[in-house]
Amino acid sequence: MAKAKATKRLTGIAYIPRWLGGVSCYIVFGLGGLFISLTLLPLLRLWPGTPQAKVARAQRTVHRMFRGFVGMLTWAGVIQVRTQHLERLATAKGKVIIANHPTLVDVVVLISLMPNVGCIVKQGLWRNPFMRGVVSSAGYIPNRGADLLLSDCKGVLAQGTNLIIFPEGTRTHINAVINDFARGAANIALRTQTDLIPVVLRTNAVGLTKQQPWYEIPRQTIGMNVEVGETIEHIRYHSQSDGEAKMARQLTRDLENYYKQQLDTNYELTKQN
Repeated sequence: MAKAKATKRLTGIAYIPRWLGGVSCYIVFGLGGLFISLTLLPLLRLWPGTPQAKVARAQRTVHRMFRGFVGMLTWAGVIQVRTQHLERLATAKGKVIIANHPTLVDVVVLISLMPNVGCIVKQGLWRNPFMRGVVSSAGYIPNRGADLLLSDCKGVLAQGTNLIIFPEGTRTHINAVINDFARGAANIALRTQTDLIPVVLRTNAVGLTKQQPWYEIPRQTIGMNVEVGETIEHIRYHSQSDGEAKMARQLTRDLENYYKQQLDTNYELTKQN
């Protein structure tokens, strides 16, 4: 897979079409989420089938919706996505998918690539009128406390749904390779006895970061390489028999070191751009 090449940084009048196109994508995405929540998703809930089948239908619908949004962002020149070893996600079932978190659209990109996936979402999204119906119908998990969260994750994974987790907890700070990893992903994987699949999101330009508002459309197209790593088996850590807390700390350190090693070169190149 070829690395994403740096694109020209737009300035002056040349930036106006990019900004209008990018903002329009977000507006269409928000209105589309509200429309689907009020029309299609209620119909899917009423359609015959088991609760698991209904959630799976909703997840496929959200997958197609997000794939359309990524297509719009690509058309507007905001991002350009490339993938490597995507077949590892296509065959994944009931796995914890972990990824670094460089941009606002990371979860959208990942869900656009996987039809059978859920994620942990902030409580605020459950009150958002544009996305509330989407996250509830697709069986996404609200972040509502450690015990309830673990129980919800165990149920979702047992049904064969993959679960996206960002160990950084928030988007990577500007001028950092990654943020420090929290132990949440490791704890969930070990306590539910679930294997992990690491995904490295490698970008060639800074944009859509935590420090920037959503309407600050990047002046330079963000090339994002989605690189899917090999499965990390939870049994490797259970076999140490050192207690769950110690195993979780070790797994978290290993994951953090893995991402630092993968992203170090990319970070230096991005700073130069």
